[in-house]
Amino acid sequence: MLTHTSAELRVAAPSLVMRAVKWLVSRQTPVFPLDETGFHTAMQGRKLPLDAPMPPAFRKRFGIEEREMLGHKVVTLHPRSGPGEWHMIYFHGGGFVKPMFKVHWPLVAAMVQACGISVTVPLYPVVPEAPYTAQDDLADAVWADLAARHDPARIILNGDSAGGHMALALALRLVATGGPLPGKLALFAPWLDLGLADPAIAAVEPHDVMLKIGTLRACGGLVAAGRALDDPAVSPLYASAEALGALPPTRIWTGRHDIFIVDSRSFLARLVEAGVDAKLYEYEGAPHVFMAILPTREAKDAIGLLAEFVAD
Repeated sequence: MLTHTSAELRVAAPSLVMRAVKWLVSRQTPVFPLDETGFHTAMQGRKLPLDAPMPPAFRKRFGIEEREMLGHKVVTLHPRSGPGEWHMIYFHGGGFVKPMFKVHWPLVAAMVQACGISVTVPLYPVVPEAPYTAQDDLADAVWADLAARHDPARIILNGDSAGGHMALALALRLVATGGPLPGKLALFAPWLDLGLADPAIAAVEPHDVMLKIGTLRACGGLVAAGRALDDPAVSPLYASAEALGALPPTRIWTGRHDIFIVDSRSFLARLVEAGVDAKLYEYEGAPHVFMAILPTREAKDAIGLLAEFVAD
């Protein structure tokens, strides 16, 4: 059941394509190990993972701008007609420990095309090879650079999963410093509490084909690096009402077969209570970061809503 009037069930039953994709995912090697022990084993002495390269065809479809900031590549896709009126900073997901996935690039392209915006993608360093501070530093630098060249009120922060956390955390740091804020905030299946403390999450876990509580708690502990998991800088779910009240209009998209749905609902309630223009869009049977499964009607609906949000 929906927990707040600002939450909207967009799809009452998963599409056939979505069902098929979930079936395939459930039979493939998981993106993340299925338990805490497996996660720690995978992190120990691993070969440094590399970002999936941008498809070469993008250079014909978009205006491409590549820069280096703090030693890391930052890629911007512009519409072929030129820079968009709105500019998005998009943080990819991957639990803070995995680089840009191949599926992220088509999602970025779809947002550029559907919304008519420019999208900047920081290819940030991953934990544990780099500290979480390196991720925050790059996010701050990318924001400062873009906000100096583009009206901050026409910048939208977005990200999926851990990237949604990064977008929200950046916005909250900007609130704390009292500087210019982005005009809008979009969160795709955001990871809001690195400790997954809400016991209601356990009821969703059997339906989630990608994420497991023990694995994510181990990952969250690694990223927290000794900080308390309920520290708002670690888990934005716990940000103060005062800080949340300063956030710009916010939209959240989460599938109901995603363990992050529980915290998305809790966060929505806190945003609305703080007076923020906020909405949560839910999709029955949809898995984690379903909006990257572009052929599905669920993903098309999510991208369409994003375009409406930008144009509003």
